[in-house]
This record gives sequence, C-alpha cells and structure tokens, in this order.
Amino acid sequence: MQSANNARWLRIAFCLHFALCLLNYGASSTSAQQLLERIVARVNGYAITLTDVKTAMALGVVEAEGADEQTAIERLIDRQLMLAEVARFAPPEPAAADVDREVAAIKARAGARLAAAMQSAGVDEARIRELARDNLRMEAYLDQRFGTSVQLTEDEVERYYRIHPDEFTRSDRLMTFVEAEPLARQRAAAERRVVTVTQWMRDLRNRAEITRPAARPSPLATPQGC
Repeated sequence: MQSANNARWLRIAFCLHFALCLLNYGASSTSAQQLLERIVARVNGYAITLTDVKTAMALGVVEAEGADEQTAIERLIDRQLMLAEVARFAPPEPAAADVDREVAAIKARAGARLAAAMQSAGVDEARIRELARDNLRMEAYLDQRFGTSVQLTEDEVERYYRIHPDEFTRSDRLMTFVEAEPLARQRAAAERRVVTVTQWMRDLRNRAEITRPAARPSPLATPQGC
C-alpha cells in the first residue's frame, strides 16, 4: 500500500514538473517573440521592429552587407522617410513584369539564406512582392524628383576625370580625356546625384520625429528548471 502511494505521488510530482516545464517554455517562446517584435525605432509614429530589421538584412532590402544591426536600423529609417514621400507624391505604379524581376533580384541576393530568412521572420511571397514594389516606387520617385541625368559643364567633367585617374586607367595607361569623357560624364553625374539625394535625406531627417527606444536585455534561450 505504502509503495503504491509513493508511486502515485511520484507520478503527480512528475506531471507537475512537466507542466511547469511547458509553462516555462511557453513563457520563453513568448519572450523570444516579443524580442523579435521589439520596436527599435519610430519614424513620425511609424514603428520599425526588430523583425523588420532582420528581414531587411536577410533579403538585402537595405544595403547592409557586413553591416551591424544599428546601421541597418538607420537605413530602414531612411527607407521609411522615403516611402512616406512616395506616398505623398505617388509615381506611376510599376508594371507587374518589373515587380517580378525585382522579386527575382531580392531572392537572388538572399541566395541560400532565403528559406531560413522567410521562416524566421514570418515573411511570405506576398511580403516579398510588396518589398519589391516599394523598391521600384522609390526608384521611380527619385527619377521623377531628381531626374535620370544631371547636366554638367565640361569643366566639371574634366575635374572628375583628374580627381579619379584610377577609374580611367586601362593596362597601366591613363586614358586621354577625349577617350574618357563619356564615362567621366556618366560617373560625375552619378556622383552629383548621390550628393543631392544625400542632402535631401538629411533634410527629411531634420524635419522628421525619429525616436529609438532603449534596447531591452535578451530573454533566456532555455526554460529554467528543466
């Protein structure tokens, strides 16, 4: 009789311990999910979460190859500021075929990491297509606002040629300005546009309300007591 009672209490104790393990695991999983959904920045009230950051880095939505998480956050802030401008002055909707090509480009950049990135961040095909559409709309807006070409004087093109001789050296020979002029004009124009867009982004940031909540400690990866 005593042996049967002991066995009964052992079974009860085991069940209670198992139940506590399940509760701890559930709490740990919930904490991990909350960490993933942690808000890392707000841009004019729009929340950017840790999930957004992980997704953007994994899919190459922001140019953060080799960059740390904080750099990716800053680039997502810029992206959100630009998307807000796109919403105000909407460019033409991209063609479905163009979106298809951009989706393929995003997947190609992710490479072997694609499946894991989609699973860990909860990203589906519809979300990737939405990101691709946003990319194209931002490009179209920049072209619409700043033009696809920049008018430069001959002196400006020649100055670029002289400042960047390495770009116009072929087989240890510096190209003449006449030979290099088309390429020098193209690259000088691209540089000018980058400077202009960078200043525009700086102005957007200065006018925006951007906050970055303090980071919270990571939850324990495994439940305690099991």
